[in-house]
Amino acid sequence: MLRSLFSGISGLRAHQTMLDVTGNNISNVNTAGFKSSQVQFQDTLSQVLQNAGGAQQGVGGTNPAQVGLGVKVAGIVTNFQQGAAQLTNRSTDMMINGDGFFVVEKDGQQLYSRAGAFSFDSLGQLVTPDGGLVQGWAADAAGGVDLNAAVSPLRLPISTLMGAAATSNVSYAGNLPADAADGTVLNRQIDIYDGTGTARSLNLSFTKTATGWDIAGSIAGTSSTQTGSITFDTAGAISGLTFPSFPADAASGLPAVGVDLSTLTGYAGLETIAAEDQDGRPAGSLQSFIINSDGTLMGSFSNGLKQAIGRVALANFTNPGGLEKTGSSLYAATVNSGDAQVGAAGSGGRGSLTGGSLEMSNVDLSSEFTSLIVAQRGFQANSRVITTSDELLQELVNLKR
Repeated sequence: MLRSLFSGISGLRAHQTMLDVTGNNISNVNTAGFKSSQVQFQDTLSQVLQNAGGAQQGVGGTNPAQVGLGVKVAGIVTNFQQGAAQLTNRSTDMMINGDGFFVVEKDGQQLYSRAGAFSFDSLGQLVTPDGGLVQGWAADAAGGVDLNAAVSPLRLPISTLMGAAATSNVSYAGNLPADAADGTVLNRQIDIYDGTGTARSLNLSFTKTATGWDIAGSIAGTSSTQTGSITFDTAGAISGLTFPSFPADAASGLPAVGVDLSTLTGYAGLETIAAEDQDGRPAGSLQSFIINSDGTLMGSFSNGLKQAIGRVALANFTNPGGLEKTGSSLYAATVNSGDAQVGAAGSGGRGSLTGGSLEMSNVDLSSEFTSLIVAQRGFQANSRVITTSDELLQELVNLKR
């Protein structure tokens, strides 16, 4: 039987595979996080008609004479080039800028994905569209994240709370007017919090004297009162300051509260004294969250404060091309991809994250349609080889009539 007949058949098979891969790329042109694939061909074994001959005295060398036996698919490679960004403004959508994969647990298996179209289920778990659990690290009560701990499913239930914290330090800033008349009284108030998050007013009263200012303080709902004084030199800097901390109040659960007045100044003509800050807070419930570029989920709470509530884990591989596609825009590690190196975004070669956006498919339609034409013409050319081989065989059969 003619070798060209089987070479043509191998060409049909190879170009059919090319057509299948190209069609799959085009069908996923709008699939978030999809990475296109390309087919690589190589020739099969060649039949030797004449071996090579070495040069001898008076005789030149000869090259081998071989006839190829067709083509085969050498491999199908995945193109991990970055896809375009699509703004969605959904807080649960995430996009990886650079290398890396989201870590997803599905049916007890750890898988990886570039598609960041996530949402919350009824348990507050961050999940993929088909129910895979997005992995990361939960934050502790103080907003700290231990990146050395094992990854686990990220949960952000509506009931997430930020605990109350009692005030232990209050700071004041600004200027006490040096030219104020003796007896001038300036009252300043700030809310502080006990261990249960109950607000209590801390009041400071500044009274101008011939030498400086007398200070009297009290905390509403307690018997705590303190007095002191502050003086300034001719340059407006503090030359003397006495004001002790408020002692702890066991009845209200309020700890000792220190008052920082060290940044006050005493220039003329300015009255800008004000309570600047305090380190306590009431309890708050989670209202919304945003994602930082390092994968940290920053929650906004009803008490007006923000705190880390978790961090998304990313994985990268020595050879991403060795990953196996498992469907649902997920990949599984193989012996040729190397082990997953899980860590935080923006470290260890892993890309950064963008919230409210999705990475679109990296399929280039112009290139794919060109490949479609190439596959079609290659298929047609190989079918013509088979037709021609058949005509030759027919002529051979017709020799005997």
